[in-house]
Amino acid sequence: MAVSEDIQKQIDQAEELFFSGEEKEGFVKDLYFGRFRESSIFPYPELSVEDKQASDAFVEKVKEFCESEIDPAKIDRDAEIPLPVIGGLGDLGVLGMTIKPLYGGAGKSQFNYCRVMEVIGGHCASTGVFVNAHHSIGLRALELFGTQQQRETWMKPLAAGEKLAAFALTEPNAGSDAGNVRTTAEPTPDGEGFIINGEKRWITNGGIADVLTLMARTPDAADPEGKITAFLVTPDMEGFEVIESAMEKVGIRGTQTGRMKFTDMYVPKENILGPQGKGLRVALTVLDFGRTTFGACCTGAAKFALERMVARARQRVQFGKTLGEFPMVKAKIAEAAADTYAMESATYHTAALIDSGAEDYMVETAMIKVFASDQLWRIVNDCLQVWGGKGFFTDQPFERMMRDARLNLIGEGANDVMRAFIAAVGFRHVGRDLESMLKPGNWLKVPGAVLAKASVPVKHEHLRFHARQLSAQIGKFGWAIKTLLAKYREGAIEEQLPQMRLADIATELFMASCVYSRLSSVLNNGTIPESVRNHEVKTGVLYLKLARKRNERRFEDLKVNFDEDLVDVADSWLDCGFDQDWVVVPRNEEIGQ
Repeated sequence: MAVSEDIQKQIDQAEELFFSGEEKEGFVKDLYFGRFRESSIFPYPELSVEDKQASDAFVEKVKEFCESEIDPAKIDRDAEIPLPVIGGLGDLGVLGMTIKPLYGGAGKSQFNYCRVMEVIGGHCASTGVFVNAHHSIGLRALELFGTQQQRETWMKPLAAGEKLAAFALTEPNAGSDAGNVRTTAEPTPDGEGFIINGEKRWITNGGIADVLTLMARTPDAADPEGKITAFLVTPDMEGFEVIESAMEKVGIRGTQTGRMKFTDMYVPKENILGPQGKGLRVALTVLDFGRTTFGACCTGAAKFALERMVARARQRVQFGKTLGEFPMVKAKIAEAAADTYAMESATYHTAALIDSGAEDYMVETAMIKVFASDQLWRIVNDCLQVWGGKGFFTDQPFERMMRDARLNLIGEGANDVMRAFIAAVGFRHVGRDLESMLKPGNWLKVPGAVLAKASVPVKHEHLRFHARQLSAQIGKFGWAIKTLLAKYREGAIEEQLPQMRLADIATELFMASCVYSRLSSVLNNGTIPESVRNHEVKTGVLYLKLARKRNERRFEDLKVNFDEDLVDVADSWLDCGFDQDWVVVPRNEEIGQ
């Protein structure tokens, strides 16, 4: 099945962006082939005794600061994070936590940074997003791609919190579709700089930042539309205009989300960040860091909701029983605990992967982002349900948490787009191998070497059954991808509903693998008190069971579904309009047309 010209162009752009350079190996890549890469998932990461002691002490300081200085309800009401909070985070070292001491940072690992972001995100979502925007995707871009001069100029005051950073990518027509940036940067006749024109919106810290990483399209001889380049810009540049410094929004109201306009703004060529024409590579690299800390923030919020759910279930009495005695409430608590355990397990596995110097973790971070944001949304909703009418009022934090959590399904890549990306990576890797081994029209006759059966090692006898079940599902997933590619060939990239199911299967398998690895370490650790170990193992094993059941439904939906009916009914509604009485009329007769 051939693909359209537009789709082929998108495929070509994705090939250049995601798959240029040497082919990289990894755990998720092997999942797509139905294999389990043991070396990439074992052992589950742990801090050394010395590092854990230092990390625990720092986390405790951050907790104390959050409890004494950060009032999430007031931040939400005032739609502003107070300057003393920002200054305090800077003094603690949070705003430059992973930055090298040479540039004013604390030089901490991504793993330790995630521990801190879990605390902040669980206390105040607005503050978590603020820190993530400044550090993970603002300051981090400068450290990774900046020249020596750029780093020396800006990094120390940014790491100290004396100045703030922002990352300006999103436009009226470019958000999750990052390649659709329309802000332009035209070279000056003397070649010494660029003239930038365009608009950015929904930029966290955008209206208050001292340094912004700005994405703009520069001319390119090989591409009539040009290529996207990253620039460092400052608000004192002539032509830089803040249209709105704090746009009103549903949730995370404390963050200053800005809209800026650039009119004939001159930027010297020395302010290019990274290679010219490689701005999207800059953006996607720092978003990997941001999505990992995003998972940590979601984990912190989920733990808070779980704790409050348990407290309410113990105390609230209805019909002569505490809520915790009712099985429907127990089910909500148990599922929340299991999914929180999974998002935590995957977040810290991936943080350690980053710390190890691995070159490719883009799919893992996308999976964390999708899973953590989806599950947090459900967990907060279930928490409010357990709290009932009392939870609906604003003297409790749950309505604010729901508003805050809803952004997570959109921000840093909308979940639907992330699912398409997760699936597309699998199609690309498996499709390439199939094409190299098979003759056209013979895709169903696949050598066993291409899609081998998964083999999940048994690290503890208690997990033997779960290892066998995980092995079976990973192998089944590999064959499901092959079957879809055999059916649709290149056209598989346009089959979004099967893509969605395959992406969710892959994500759940990754989460389950991280949980399996973690449980293996827990069961083999003789220093953990038995009661603590049993509690953790019960929670993790429940997640493995829930994940397996969810995936069984998804596999079934790949075979038996109503996709054609869904598309047909949606097309019917899209082709119609409505009159004042909500009566359907053909679109060409729609009122006002």
